[in-house]
Amino acid sequence: MALSQSSVMKTMLLFTIMMVVMPIFTYFASKSLIFEGFFGMVSTSSYFYAAISAIAVVHIILGMFIYVAWNEDTTPAMSFKAD
Repeated sequence: MALSQSSVMKTMLLFTIMMVVMPIFTYFASKSLIFEGFFGMVSTSSYFYAAISAIAVVHIILGMFIYVAWNEDTTPAMSFKAD
């Protein structure tokens, strides 16, 4: 069964929201909770490592998008001819 346009748009919207929200959340959460809280780093070092964490999340999301796009069903929908 071929994907409908609404299904494709839902997938695109999901990955767009993830690309906006997840890196920002990862940056601030890892900076305050992991690097400054757990490891006790100073603020200047935690900025650097938090940015690397956010970049890693962006790459993971891009990889997930490519995987989903690559594996989507591309078989053409059967069209019935009305006589």
